[in-house]
Amino acid sequence: MFSANLPKDRTAFSTEIIAGISSFLATSYIIVVNPSVLSQAGLPFSGVLTATVLVSFFSSLMMGWYAKNPVLVAPGMGLNAFFTFSAVIGMKVPWPVALGAVFWSGILFLILSAFNIRTYIVRAIPRPLRYAIAAGIGLFITLIGFVNAGFIVHNPATIVGIGKLHPTLLTFLAGLLFTAVLVTRQVKGAILIGILFTTLAALPLGRWWAMDTLPLITWKGLFAAPDFSLVLKLDLLNSLQWSVVPVIFAFVFTDMFDSLSTLVGLSEAANLLDENGEPRNIKRALITDAVATTLAGLVGSSPGTAYIESAVGIKEGGRTGLTAITGALLFLPFLFLAPLLSVVPAIATAPALVLVGVFMVQPVTRINWVQLDEAIPAFLAMVIIPFSYSITQGIIWGFLSWTAIKLIVGKRKDISLALWIIDLFAILALILE
Repeated sequence: MFSANLPKDRTAFSTEIIAGISSFLATSYIIVVNPSVLSQAGLPFSGVLTATVLVSFFSSLMMGWYAKNPVLVAPGMGLNAFFTFSAVIGMKVPWPVALGAVFWSGILFLILSAFNIRTYIVRAIPRPLRYAIAAGIGLFITLIGFVNAGFIVHNPATIVGIGKLHPTLLTFLAGLLFTAVLVTRQVKGAILIGILFTTLAALPLGRWWAMDTLPLITWKGLFAAPDFSLVLKLDLLNSLQWSVVPVIFAFVFTDMFDSLSTLVGLSEAANLLDENGEPRNIKRALITDAVATTLAGLVGSSPGTAYIESAVGIKEGGRTGLTAITGALLFLPFLFLAPLLSVVPAIATAPALVLVGVFMVQPVTRINWVQLDEAIPAFLAMVIIPFSYSITQGIIWGFLSWTAIKLIVGKRKDISLALWIIDLFAILALILE
């Protein structure tokens, strides 16, 4: 049934299943985190949780079945923060109107994708920037893993620093070493085994070892009924007011750059490219991303987007749509079993995120570091992504610096018309942020 999904580097059925499970475990935090963010905007926690599962299930299923890519789709971090703190709290936009803005931004995504405009934008991204984006996302994922584990912490004197050794951090380090050895030995399902090992190792925290906090892994029950109260609660008419237009366009620009950079980065790192060297099935993948955002507005969530944590499953060998389909099917039971997510703590998936960085930075070797008019923009894109904690900011400044340097040194022919258009979008994104 899935033979049509298999690329040239076809993989075993079991490999795709393991990859899907691994990607799901790395992504599943969004089921609880997204409601915790949006509930601060006045939306009911349980309603957002149900909406998050619905968006993640249907969108990931579409990405696997229709776009045939091993990438999970779910409500995006950053986009949910903009929804809550900028649109609803900052601009005083009522949350039903904000949901309407999400819906209309999804419709704009769909138009841009259906008419290949976003595909043309992808093709206009210079190769060195593609490699840099992939590496930057790898560094970003690694940083997220270190932060989740408490290995990298805030330091008022130096901005960031190393966390103090304590049982939680030692458990993470043990999980990291264990997983690294499995990956090095090319053990099948190494990352999934590493997540399970670290979860078991975290059980004594707060029980056998004295901790200042509650036990890291707590049983919060098995069953919770879904809450469909937010379905179709969006305000479509009032969200078309002129005062809401900036919110719609902010969603458009942020999600566009986020999804484009994620899909390009994952494709370059995993060699998921077509015969022309472009990301595989990019038009269908972008249409899926657009549908995810439109669906999010309808069911009660912030916009959906392709997830960088999909790199965890890709590192496990996921190369086909079956990986995304597996991840999608794992989301669905959590309409009823959301309390089970408390069993897998952040430090259990942190080693996987750190090690995925090794896989993601490999394309950086293809950048010609001697050709400085290309190396400098690539370097800026690569480092700004983790330093700013934003994929969007990295790709924006990569584009703008590429154009500025090429223009000043007299290489205007290296700047395509599409890239000029991207630069315009980038500047608008900075203004609207």
